[in-house]
Amino acid sequence: MSGIAGIIHFDGKPVEPGQVEAMTAAMHYRGPDGINHWRHGNVALGQCMLRTTPESLEETQPLTNEDESLVLVIDGRVDNWKELRRELLGKGAVLRTLADAELVLRAYEVWGCDCLPHIDGDFALLIWDAWRQVAFCARDRIGNKPLHYHWNGRTLAFSSELHPILELPWVEERPNNGMLAEFLAWDVESLNETLWEGVMRLAPAHAMSVTSLSACPKRYWTPDIYSKLPFTKDEEYFERYRELLTDSVRRLSRSHRSLACEVSGGLDSSALFCVADQLRGADQLQAPGLEGYTLAFMDQSEANEMVYARAVGTHLGVHIHEIPPALLPLSWYENNARNYRDFAGFPNGAMSENLWKRASQDGSCVLFNGVGGDEWLSGSRTYYAEELSQLHIGNLYKCLKADISAYGAGQAATWLLRYGLFCLLPNVWQSNIKSIVRSMLGGEAVTPFWLAPQMQSVLTSRINSTRDQRSVRSFIFGQHRLQGILDNGFRVLGGEMTERLVVRSGLEVRRPFHSVQLVDFAFATPERLRMSHKVNKYVHLEAMKGLLPQQIHERRDKAEFSSVFRAQLDQMGQLMSEAIPQCRSEWLSVEGMRKLYAIYQDDTTKGFPLWILWSVYMCHNVTKR
Repeated sequence: MSGIAGIIHFDGKPVEPGQVEAMTAAMHYRGPDGINHWRHGNVALGQCMLRTTPESLEETQPLTNEDESLVLVIDGRVDNWKELRRELLGKGAVLRTLADAELVLRAYEVWGCDCLPHIDGDFALLIWDAWRQVAFCARDRIGNKPLHYHWNGRTLAFSSELHPILELPWVEERPNNGMLAEFLAWDVESLNETLWEGVMRLAPAHAMSVTSLSACPKRYWTPDIYSKLPFTKDEEYFERYRELLTDSVRRLSRSHRSLACEVSGGLDSSALFCVADQLRGADQLQAPGLEGYTLAFMDQSEANEMVYARAVGTHLGVHIHEIPPALLPLSWYENNARNYRDFAGFPNGAMSENLWKRASQDGSCVLFNGVGGDEWLSGSRTYYAEELSQLHIGNLYKCLKADISAYGAGQAATWLLRYGLFCLLPNVWQSNIKSIVRSMLGGEAVTPFWLAPQMQSVLTSRINSTRDQRSVRSFIFGQHRLQGILDNGFRVLGGEMTERLVVRSGLEVRRPFHSVQLVDFAFATPERLRMSHKVNKYVHLEAMKGLLPQQIHERRDKAEFSSVFRAQLDQMGQLMSEAIPQCRSEWLSVEGMRKLYAIYQDDTTKGFPLWILWSVYMCHNVTKR
């Protein structure tokens, strides 16, 4: 933890002195507890250390076995630490330390490339196997830890971040027009590309064995779509969910310093803090302390959640630190984009910089946030299609009856048709019906009118290709949506951006809702338990009864952060409508960008223009020479 880098010349050429050291120096902020290197001829590895667990206090990386035939660098954490240790000792493994890195190295010794199913946690790793002349790389199942690489058929260069790779003399800095098209349209599909040609990301749940002949990423995990929980009552699902969430918070709380929690006042972050506080009271929290932090929007905007955050503090009898949001100048984003050669983030993410810095200054090195709750807990009216497809007539009747009671027979019948029968039609039929309805209503399909024609062509080709290749496996209907979330480019990209921002404040971000056990539970849970008539996140709310304060439990709205975008974009009219599109005529249409900014200026607009305008601005600065 928390940064890795390396160079491996498979043609036997020695790594030049200073090259891997320059890579780790470029991300020195990832190694506040030390930076170390290992070199042997054509292989040079480096690791930036942020010690976050008691076991990491005796960890040294790069880590080798006794004869240095294996050497490991890892940015990561083993959450099934006790279980894996017991399993390895049973296999006769010799464990020299308590460190997580030792467990991963020995797991590879015992199981080779099949070690990953035995390791649960967040990680990005590389193991150099000198006997086999193989570099084994892997990334955790959900994609919480980033891993970038460049492979030209002779040399593998890898790093936790993108810019150390671009600084290598043999790596060309050529913009990737395909990925730029996705960003500029804010329709990100790719899980393995970056904004630069040839610099790749290892996708979540993928491993890659690199030899002198090939480098082929391969998926090693996907949720078991046929897994069924042995429950006959809804209450059994609620109880199991609460057990899993509690266990996830407990396991991920392992830290040698006080645990910091973001407490926005929403359903998800509030639940994490309440569960963590309960564990602390039962002496089961694996951290010596617990501190809550919230962003203090004191205005009357929809971003202000102070009343809810304070309700959590009052409910638990603890103080939650109220931190003013960071309203960073445009120069901050521009400098970060140019220095790190990557997307610098969005205002609604960077606004937490003051909070992260305060948590770090208070002595924490681990931060909890509630990301993942919306993805795995939210539901939709497609419970009608799910129950219909499985011929669960009793459950279908219950859903229909509840919706009639809450919304009336007309609305319930409409949902039954739209989210039930229609969803079960073949995809071609659905597309044709949507086109007919759109034509009858005089509507048009949304197209990226702000893009130049050549960029629109690139985008269309990429999206069609990506969607054709990505097959969604599902057993019950609700799994379609969950699989789409799991492989969603926005989700993975957002996690990577947040991880980079947080680690620069000296913290490791952890996401208890992203535990594999909770994801598996979501795939095995009926859609009707995620949304029940008027209640979204139904399984979560039922499980948290008595734990959350009543004011949070009854909350049905969410904060809205368009104001932090507008604080920046309102001053960027000429830049967005004239300067950037004229400078980037190969990307953008001047007329299209004027139209887009005019849509943004409509006070009722809080949707897509915000994200697209900011993405245009970031892409312009990342690729500016």
